[in-house]
Amino acid sequence: MKDGFICTAAGTPKIKVADCRYNAEQIFTMMREAERQGVKLLVLPELCLTGYTCADLFLQDTLLDGAGEGLRTILEATKNLDVLTAIGLPVRNKWDNKLYNCAAVIQRGEILRLIPKTYIPNYGEFYEQRWFASGKGVDTLVSLAGKENVHLSDRVILECDTLPGLVVGVEICEDLWAPEPPSTALARAGATVILNLSASNEVVGKAAYRRQLVVGQSGRLCCGYVYADAGEGESTTDVVFTGHNMIAENGALLAERRFAAGLTIAEIDVGRLLYDRRRMNTFAPPASTPLDDAHGLGIGRSAFSLERTAVKLRRDVSPAPFIPDNAADRAARCEEILTIAALGLKKRLEHTGAKTAVVGLSGGLDSTLALLITALAMGMLNRPASDIIAITMPCFGTTDRTKNNAVILAERMGATLRTVPIGETVKSHFRDIGQSMADQDVTYENAQARERTQVLMDVANQTGGLVIGTGDLSELALGWCTYNGDHMSMYAVNASIPKTLVRYLVEHVARENLKKDQDLTHVLEDILDTPVSPELLPAVQGEISQRTEDLVGPYELHDFFLYYILRWGFGPQKVLRLAERAFGRTYSRAVILKWLHSFYRRFFAQQFKRSCLPDGPKVGSVALSPRGDWRMPSDAAARLWLEEVDSL
Repeated sequence: MKDGFICTAAGTPKIKVADCRYNAEQIFTMMREAERQGVKLLVLPELCLTGYTCADLFLQDTLLDGAGEGLRTILEATKNLDVLTAIGLPVRNKWDNKLYNCAAVIQRGEILRLIPKTYIPNYGEFYEQRWFASGKGVDTLVSLAGKENVHLSDRVILECDTLPGLVVGVEICEDLWAPEPPSTALARAGATVILNLSASNEVVGKAAYRRQLVVGQSGRLCCGYVYADAGEGESTTDVVFTGHNMIAENGALLAERRFAAGLTIAEIDVGRLLYDRRRMNTFAPPASTPLDDAHGLGIGRSAFSLERTAVKLRRDVSPAPFIPDNAADRAARCEEILTIAALGLKKRLEHTGAKTAVVGLSGGLDSTLALLITALAMGMLNRPASDIIAITMPCFGTTDRTKNNAVILAERMGATLRTVPIGETVKSHFRDIGQSMADQDVTYENAQARERTQVLMDVANQTGGLVIGTGDLSELALGWCTYNGDHMSMYAVNASIPKTLVRYLVEHVARENLKKDQDLTHVLEDILDTPVSPELLPAVQGEISQRTEDLVGPYELHDFFLYYILRWGFGPQKVLRLAERAFGRTYSRAVILKWLHSFYRRFFAQQFKRSCLPDGPKVGSVALSPRGDWRMPSDAAARLWLEEVDSL
């Protein structure tokens, strides 16, 4: 349970209908296997101790007694197991003489709670109302499996006292399909993981709908959702069950299994769920509630404990969290981002009545993307690309490769190209302030960046236009931009696009244009192959001498850090753990720690640049606009974060 992860499983045992003794053996064998694999929360199918398809046999005392004996066997066989398990079985209540479809939540040989199904279906092939009563509002004590005074209640959550934030709620099959699923109230009361014991038969197309329900509910409630379905061994008289097991977390499917019995295992990140709930602030409980009532919602709380053990991460951790793994999804995402950014610029051009859009074109990735977005916006306005003024401003570090690529790109896009060499102007400025050309310090570099911005601003004034910013999200996070130089513009179209995603967007355009304009594709491909550089130091034998990633570190690492630190609020230890999982074969732990330390140091020190950013469109869940996305004092200290990194 380290770093907020909890190992969960949905299990489908092979059963025999109405053979409770056999089923009990299958269940405790599966529980032992789950424990061996480090599982802490296990959910099994609805009525799995008897079989869901027992039909009128549910009214027979022999079957109900067999279910009780089967549960007694399981309790005895698992009295040393730590895994918290939800098992489905029918339960009689002698006080009202009703039968309930229940989940028995057990651990270490004890029944912690019995939770009845709320919504009892009576349609299609489901005739449960013939046998079972709704458990809505039930709150009583029953005797079961040799245990007296077992609490039977539909409104309870189980809170782990050894893993803060792990709160378990339970609902059963049809409950999820209802207009107001019990899990909604359970989550509002604090449940972070919902277990669903289900018996959902298989027909064509139902799996997709079932998946949407599970994933959607996990996203709607910002919770983990573990769904176990009946499978092999159920009666096939009229329907077939396939054991469609799923584990979802906050709208994402972590693991899925169909057409096979066994365990489906995944780790749910409780820490991540808690952060998102805290950030959204929509799960706040009513003020002043009694301790035995979870947040005044009529839901009781019950405590349980789990041994604190290390959690082996099985979940996939992408090294590129801003970029979908699937090629089709990636292409769709690229189109969506380009369209969102272009729509933002379109609105700004319309509102201001700008006659031109001025883009500083360096021959690098960022300015290329800015030009592509600007051209798309002009197309949306039915304006010619010639209304874009692309300015290349060669200086001391400019290479022929980048200059030529800038010229070709502007021509292929149909922009109005202007070349404004700034070398002599910068030298004159150096003479004015007493800066030696031999001293290639930060002044030497930043004077070029600021002169370029001055040229862009003045040309925008000349032509009644707007300067389009080219800086990206990664540069803003690291402060890798010159204050009031490339840091400033009149509309920053790349401001919420990280460097790794900039590359994919340009690649996407190159690929899409291959059949339309091969020359454009070729220049885009060469730009993609060009090392990332501000080109502020003199070239060496005509080649770029200043490579950004040699100075600030690999952008793929920084974008990874940026995502998990800003989007999920993870601390250094957890970020390191995930980074090692994602980059273990690419970077050593020492290298990851080096650049993680650098990221925190730069991120805190450079906030003053982000406090006065120009407007720009937000395209993803991570952005640094001071007006809504990231508000932080410019003089906040990084000490706590850096000390934690150093301790690692």
